[in-house]
Amino acid sequence: MSDVLVARSEGVVTLTLNRPQRKNALTGELVEEAISALEEIARTPDDRAVVVTGAGGAFCSGMDLGAPLLPDELSFMRRVGQLCTLLHELPRPTIAKVAGPAIGFGCNFALCCDLVVAADDAVFGETFANLGISADGGASWSLPRLIGVAKTKELLFFGRQLSGKEAAEIGIANRAVPAIELDDFVQDWAQTLADGPTSALAMMKSLVNVSTESSFRQAIDREALGQSVSFKGQEARVAGRARMKKQVPNFRNP
Repeated sequence: MSDVLVARSEGVVTLTLNRPQRKNALTGELVEEAISALEEIARTPDDRAVVVTGAGGAFCSGMDLGAPLLPDELSFMRRVGQLCTLLHELPRPTIAKVAGPAIGFGCNFALCCDLVVAADDAVFGETFANLGISADGGASWSLPRLIGVAKTKELLFFGRQLSGKEAAEIGIANRAVPAIELDDFVQDWAQTLADGPTSALAMMKSLVNVSTESSFRQAIDREALGQSVSFKGQEARVAGRARMKKQVPNFRNP
C-alpha cells in the first residue's frame, strides 16, 4: 500500500501520510512519494487547496529511526528538505490537519503548511534534544517567525511537548478544536480556500513568505508588482462583475 494517499474532491486535495503502524514516521519511500504528490498538485490547476494529514489517529511521529537513511544522512536530509520546501512554496493554500502526535519532523512538517488546525488533544513536540540530534523540517526558520527566538530556544532546548490547545495559545497552531469537530472545521476552511481566488492567494502566500527577509520598501515594491498583475487578471474581473451585481464571486467558474 502507498505510504502517501491522495484524494481529491471539489478542488480540495487531501494528502495523507499513510504509515499508521508507525504513526506515520518518515522514511525514504514516504519522502519520495510525498515529493511526487506535491509536484503533481503544483502542475494541476484543478487542485485549488491542500490538506495535509496523517492516517490512523496520528499526524507524524517524526523520523523512523528504525529505517536506514539511504544513501547517506546528508543526501537523505536534503530530500527531506526538498519535500519541506515544496510544501512551503506550493502555489496553493495549505492546511495541516493535526490529530494525535506531531513530533519532531512531524511538528515542523505541519508548520510548512500555511495554516495549522489541531485537535485540542493533539501533541506537538520539538523532541530533538531528547534524541541528541539537531532540528529539521525548517524549524529554525518557521519557529522564530511564529513565536520568537527565545520561545523557540525554550522549545528546542527542553524538548517539551504541547497539547493542541497550548500550541494554538502560543501561535504554533492557528486553531485548536475538539477532536470530534476537526474534520468538519478543516473541510470548511479548505473548501472556502478552494472556492477562492487561487492566483491571488498564491501571490499573497509568496509575499508573506519572503516578508521577513525583506525591508519595508522591498515589501511595498513586491506588493505593487503583485497588485498590478492581479488587477489585470481574470479573478479581479470576476470579483468586479459580482460586486456590480451584488453577488458572491464564483472564482471556480468565471
